[in-house]
Amino acid sequence: MKNIVAIPLENGRLCSHFGHCQQFAIIDVEDNQILGEKLLTPPPHEPGLLPGWLAERGVTHVIAGGMGQRALDLFTGQNIQVSVGAQAKSPKDLVLDWLRDTLVTGDNACDH
Repeated sequence: MKNIVAIPLENGRLCSHFGHCQQFAIIDVEDNQILGEKLLTPPPHEPGLLPGWLAERGVTHVIAGGMGQRALDLFTGQNIQVSVGAQAKSPKDLVLDWLRDTLVTGDNACDH
């Protein structure tokens, strides 16, 4: 099965606040293998914009450190699965953990 995983980044690692990331790693996955990775710069931050923007790019999953409840609800409306509370790792390591079902998540780092 093919999936596209989006990970918000700051300085090449997971950004703790989803809506204020510098760029997204967009990682194509099929049959538990990483097929490719590209970096995209998001549009300027505007509440509620990113879930639709990522959905337009075919994203099926998001791995995040923290995310507000409104964004979580918007992703649900787009049928995009979200894992929050992930550790600050490289995008490749996070996706490999996700593929192995060993992704460690904790508290949502977003408090609003």
